[in-house]
Amino acid sequence: MKLLIKNGHVVDARTKRDGIFDILIDEGKIVEIGKDLEVGSNCDYIDAAGKYVIPGLVDAHCHLRDPGYEYKEDIESGSASAAMGGFTSIACMPNTNPCIDNQEVVKYIINKAKQEAYVNVYPIGAITKGQKGEELAEIGELKFAGAVAISDDGKPVKSSSLMKKALQYASMFDITVISHCEDLDLVEDGVMNEGYQSTVMGLRGIPSVAESIMVARDLLLAEYTNTPIHIAHVSTETSVELIRFAKKRGVKVTAETCPHYFSLTEEACEGFNTMAKVNPPLRTKKDVEAIIEGLKDSTIDVIATDHAPHHEDEKNVEFNMAASGMVGFETALSLVVTNLVNPGILTIEQVVEKMCLNPSRILGLNKGVLEVGRTADITIFDVNEERIIDVNKFKSKSKNSPFDKFKLKGVVYHTIVNGKVVVREKVLL
Repeated sequence: MKLLIKNGHVVDARTKRDGIFDILIDEGKIVEIGKDLEVGSNCDYIDAAGKYVIPGLVDAHCHLRDPGYEYKEDIESGSASAAMGGFTSIACMPNTNPCIDNQEVVKYIINKAKQEAYVNVYPIGAITKGQKGEELAEIGELKFAGAVAISDDGKPVKSSSLMKKALQYASMFDITVISHCEDLDLVEDGVMNEGYQSTVMGLRGIPSVAESIMVARDLLLAEYTNTPIHIAHVSTETSVELIRFAKKRGVKVTAETCPHYFSLTEEACEGFNTMAKVNPPLRTKKDVEAIIEGLKDSTIDVIATDHAPHHEDEKNVEFNMAASGMVGFETALSLVVTNLVNPGILTIEQVVEKMCLNPSRILGLNKGVLEVGRTADITIFDVNEERIIDVNKFKSKSKNSPFDKFKLKGVVYHTIVNGKVVVREKVLL
């Protein structure tokens, strides 16, 4: 059955299309974009009047916990949550059990996603075997099996020599290296940002330099090897400045941040709120301002979720003992609309660039564009509609979000994956 989307405000960053258009989809592909297209026989129909129609959101950084931790999340529940948030393609990190450090686990994820996933799922392989930081994984085999990037996310590659070799090998196979920047010697036993708030709460802090010192190292390694690198979940002012300086020097670097790093400060941890415990930790107001400026001037290329589900029992404990991370699929676009679009910091086209086009380019995916002949991955949302976040309505197995009860603008109405409507009128099909 054909599908016609009518009267929507279509925005596409690559083609620079921005206006009221209709989109006709047939056999999973966009076959026509124009005005006043007629609804033919045997044609499904969506009236998108008053709403934005953009390429399906692409998340370059999430955790699906499958295999090994399915009590927190699995491919089916995670992809359902992603679809509700308007994401049509997601890339999952390798800190599973077993780790995504070999062809078999890559193939397991790809095959299970074909059977169960609501959206496109792309595995990210590990940089080192078992993410132990001792020996490189078989990078070529991971790429040929279907991995779209390599990362030891959740753990830094401590050895500078090993990171250098990883960049060199990755360049041979044209696969992106995603760096988790954290100096564990500086982190020690810290559980939140080091500063006034951690002192008041009597908790051991993580100094912001623990991130920025590793950002500096990896930028220098990328420059020395003349190899691209992608910096994950940037959270500090100094990291933004280092990346901005490196780009001016011609270093092949891209960077991402997450909605919580421009929406919350360390003060969200008040009352020992474990839902606000995340790694890297929430920072200061000054850091938030720097992240926002970095997004505005394109120092930061991508907004990713770092969707990190945890079971209630792993969060409902003392702050020191609680797991780090928060779910992000179902709040990401609303936080972007509320905190970046409405205040006039980013345009919708810039949002499409950072949440569709750039992550697709960095991961080598043929996604993030609305164009005739392309696969029909499309998100339709209302930029003005308000909603109250209710974590109990999340499709994720886990409900660990600090944004529960927040009033946010921006509501996803329809998510279309490979021409198939998976969310219609805010309901998962």
